[in-house]
Amino acid sequence: MKRKNRQLSSSVPALAVIVVAAYIAAQMLADVASVKIGLIGSLAVDMGTFIYPITFTLRDVVHKVLGRRNARMLIASAGIINLVMAAYLMWAAGFPSDPLWALGAEFSAVLAPVWRIVVASIVAELASELLDTEIYHLFVTRVTHRYQWARVLVSNSISVPVDNLIFSIGAFAPISALGGGLPWESVWGIFVVNLLVKYGVTLLSLPLIYIVPEKSEDQ
Repeated sequence: MKRKNRQLSSSVPALAVIVVAAYIAAQMLADVASVKIGLIGSLAVDMGTFIYPITFTLRDVVHKVLGRRNARMLIASAGIINLVMAAYLMWAAGFPSDPLWALGAEFSAVLAPVWRIVVASIVAELASELLDTEIYHLFVTRVTHRYQWARVLVSNSISVPVDNLIFSIGAFAPISALGGGLPWESVWGIFVVNLLVKYGVTLLSLPLIYIVPEKSEDQ
């Protein structure tokens, strides 16, 4: 039994465990931070934008070390985890506060997610990350195993705009059926600023793809 356990633990590189944990953590942080809308100059930006792009490169690292099947499983698991997080925060915010604790209203205002933003974020994540997985796989299997930075850049260059479009419209477009929303001018401003920031973070995170050695792809 001990021998079998040792073989099982050695089959999953320790670095892969760290990357998976970092991916989930970045996804959760981005979803919570996206509830706040900040400003760059006079243009709006959701604050999850500064950390979320890292998840694309981390996902590529997972794909590289654990294969496409496990990368898909990670994406689906992250979506479920984020939904559970949002539901738990909503439940915690609605739970009666101790009257001696003076921050009940503040907790609800800050940590109870805006459901439209959370749902739009999760839908965008699932769609774009699964798309990124397929593009990465096609690049490696149909184009070349060389130029690892190129496979990340190509897959991100397609998946990031898709993510941005789904999120910007889903979270902020003035659609009466979804409630609330911002003027279209503001929505496109968020789209442009988020896109520029995400590409910048993507470029900075490109070296992460080299933290694990190359391996054969999981078909």
